[in-house]
Amino acid sequence: MLRLARAMAAAPASPEAARAAARGARTAMAADFAAVSVWERSRGRLRVLVNDGALAPGEETFPHDESYSVEDFPEIAEFVHERWTGGEGPLAWVETAEAPAGAGAYGRHRAAALRRRGRAACVVVPVVLHGRAWGELYVARGAGGAVFDAADARFGAVLAAVIAAGLSQHERLEEVRRLAFTDPLTGLGNRRAVDAALDEALERHRADGAIVSLLVCDLNGLKHVNDTLGHAAGDRLLERFGSLLSRCGAMLPGALVARLGGDEFCLLAVGQPADDVVHVADELCLRAADLAEGAGVACGVASTGDPIGPVHSARRLLRLADAAQYRAKAVRAGKPVVAGREIVHLADETPPPPGDRRRFRGR
Repeated sequence: MLRLARAMAAAPASPEAARAAARGARTAMAADFAAVSVWERSRGRLRVLVNDGALAPGEETFPHDESYSVEDFPEIAEFVHERWTGGEGPLAWVETAEAPAGAGAYGRHRAAALRRRGRAACVVVPVVLHGRAWGELYVARGAGGAVFDAADARFGAVLAAVIAAGLSQHERLEEVRRLAFTDPLTGLGNRRAVDAALDEALERHRADGAIVSLLVCDLNGLKHVNDTLGHAAGDRLLERFGSLLSRCGAMLPGALVARLGGDEFCLLAVGQPADDVVHVADELCLRAADLAEGAGVACGVASTGDPIGPVHSARRLLRLADAAQYRAKAVRAGKPVVAGREIVHLADETPPPPGDRRRFRGR
């Protein structure tokens, strides 16, 4: 462990720090392979930073874009603000190429993934940084190797803590950039990130006709939670909804998920059919209704794939999505309202009632 800590401290940049972490963990656990991945909340994916050791076909030491949807790895999202980081659940777990008797479809899927890569077993360890899930340490042994046990999982958790301490030093070097484009409470993108991504998306729409869709949502009941349970409870609700939105956004490859401020969130998708975005919005409404202490969510969708007229500016698409969201909130809809479908008179034709404080109006 001391060698691992020293190697990470000596690494000149974050990729090399991740490689030192993977190599040190692989050696310490007598494994054949190790990987370090980061959870990109705004993209709803686990992105592999480094693979070290015996690589399977298609794997690279520093992959350009090897990533996995958190929809397929729900535990990485579920332990974030729940019992695991509170010490009430497992800090690591073992998976084997032979699914245990009675394993469900999820367990069989993970076992099959190990077999495809020629591996007998792995230990999966969340890396927790500053009290929040940062990513994952994955350590594996090849086919014919000894299967990991509970003691290995516990040791992996200790190594993950050492890795987290080393990564913390390198994280500080990127802190300014992250703060500029990240919401500090939820870890999602912020308004600045949305503005930049939306301008870029509309440039692509004008160049090649790519469909640009914007989902805007307003978390219901936040004020009631703040007033009755306190702002700490309200913050927990915002964090949980942010994780839920990240998981739903992962259904749309490349989508950006962001918190605009207060109780307003959004999802920006480029190149996806409008119906797929509406399906994700439907799923988000259903799942948000089950959030403890919340009161669901009001969602509005605007997409250039629907009959909404020409979209020459980010401001227009924002206004349309916001108008749809306002309608969903006004009628207390349990599903998204879609501009150009449910709404015939669009935002530019129907101004909001006096006193409405929609943030997009002043753009």
